[in-house]
Amino acid sequence: MDGGSPSMRNFLRWSGRVTTSGRLLPEAPEGLAASGTAHVVNLALGDHPEALPDEAARFASLGIGYTHIPVPFGAPTRAHVEALREVLDQIEGPVHVHCIMNWRVTAFMYLIDRKVDEAAARTKMLSVWDPLASEDPAAAPWKALLSP
Repeated sequence: MDGGSPSMRNFLRWSGRVTTSGRLLPEAPEGLAASGTAHVVNLALGDHPEALPDEAARFASLGIGYTHIPVPFGAPTRAHVEALREVLDQIEGPVHVHCIMNWRVTAFMYLIDRKVDEAAARTKMLSVWDPLASEDPAAAPWKALLSP
């Protein structure tokens, strides 16, 4: 994992162009703007208690593009993965993708990132969480999504 960011939970540099994290604190948009981020994708539900209030407006005020793809934690689908893939394919420049814990994001990036071998993508995901080895019933839909 990267050194992290105090304004973003579980910050991870996924590639030269993509960073990921969990929930954003109120100062995170300014930090992302200062780092040159061109677009932010949010995979969390907007009504989550840890969601950043007025997130889209905060990024718009800084000139940063914003896409919200709400992914229910208990019901991720391949359609959600494809929606993220499409956004990433369309955006030029640095992108930050986040949710609440960086669990949704790292699982999706594991499925999307085929520029690196499977082991390297898995290692990145495992630096944040391991849904495949989890015995938690909440991980079951993620095991199904990630299994070949």
